[in-house]
Amino acid sequence: MVQKKENSTSCSKCVDMCKCKGCSSNNIVKNGKTRNGKQRFICKECSTSFILDYTYNAYQSNINQQIILFTKEGLGIRSTARVLRISVTTLLKRIVSIANQIQQPSITKGRIYEVDEMRTFIGKKSMLRWIVYALDRESKEVVSFNVGRRTNKTLKRVIKSLELSGARKIYTDKLKNYSYIIHKKIHDTLIHSTNPVVQDISLIK
Repeated sequence: MVQKKENSTSCSKCVDMCKCKGCSSNNIVKNGKTRNGKQRFICKECSTSFILDYTYNAYQSNINQQIILFTKEGLGIRSTARVLRISVTTLLKRIVSIANQIQQPSITKGRIYEVDEMRTFIGKKSMLRWIVYALDRESKEVVSFNVGRRTNKTLKRVIKSLELSGARKIYTDKLKNYSYIIHKKIHDTLIHSTNPVVQDISLIK
């Protein structure tokens, strides 16, 4: 092991042969310490920097998988944050990040769809966001979705995908925005709300 002089920033071999959390390589060296005094390591293969024991749970490698699991089980935002011991703000940012990585499912042509939106916010109520999704009315499967600001642009991404699939009919709630972006011939509104998104969150792999 390379001996470090006082105040030196040179690296030394990881004495316990720990593995990289990015590529599982053993080619790890020490790389200084955090502000909390914890040893930091860096992988010489993929340059991933990490510590062995994170104090803040949001940095745990399996946190996204846990968020997906709890969401599928129908656990609410605040309950999930409490169980995972992370802030609600961090959880919402993770959910948006996970959603952006999900591939859009294939859409069968010539079907009838229901479109609905769920309002949420990130950090503070002035930062409103929409989770917009479309269901195949017969199968109840999610066929398109989008997450973004509360604007027509966010809605249009979902509506455009349905129009390209040759939708026979698109049902929505009475949100006025839809009347401006869906052709009247295929648009209709429902008296009651459309299907809740939590029933179809299983699209997340």
